[in-house]
Amino acid sequence: MEMANANSAFSLVCELNGVALDTEVDPRLSLLDWLRECRHLTAAKRGCDRGQCGACTVLLDGQRVLSCLMPAAAVHGRSISTLEALGDTPLGAELIESFVQCDGLQCGICAPGQVVSAYAAIIELEKGQPSFATPLEAPRGPLEAELAERLSGNLCRCGAYLGIRQAVERIARSHGLTE
Repeated sequence: MEMANANSAFSLVCELNGVALDTEVDPRLSLLDWLRECRHLTAAKRGCDRGQCGACTVLLDGQRVLSCLMPAAAVHGRSISTLEALGDTPLGAELIESFVQCDGLQCGICAPGQVVSAYAAIIELEKGQPSFATPLEAPRGPLEAELAERLSGNLCRCGAYLGIRQAVERIARSHGLTE
């Protein structure tokens, strides 16, 4: 990564939704701005622009990140997945359908971040990765506590938490991830 001065573009090499990219990026852009304005991927939303709401959640190397806080330059050499690609996977499609059926979607601002977070939570549970809600003496805690902790970084202005949690629990149970 080369930078001549603070306002010059630099070469960014990364993988975005499974596609290798080698492109020029303005170093002042956040990952969210780069995704929305330069790549025209608009699922990740600008909710608070402070990293407090989770509406901009994407996966970076399989881990949840708040794209409003992440400089685009920080993804050099890494892999980014947005809802646009995750929604085309079997798990992503299941989650979206479950959110619809359980009324986990209302105004739509938080929904993309909620689904990306839920996607990551299911993968973490399948891998047996502990969370803060996981008791040390058990492989995992009760599913409800696990999911509440794993989804706690995403806020819903409409208060659709019951539907969101039911949607994710439904998929977790269908994947055999019950306590």
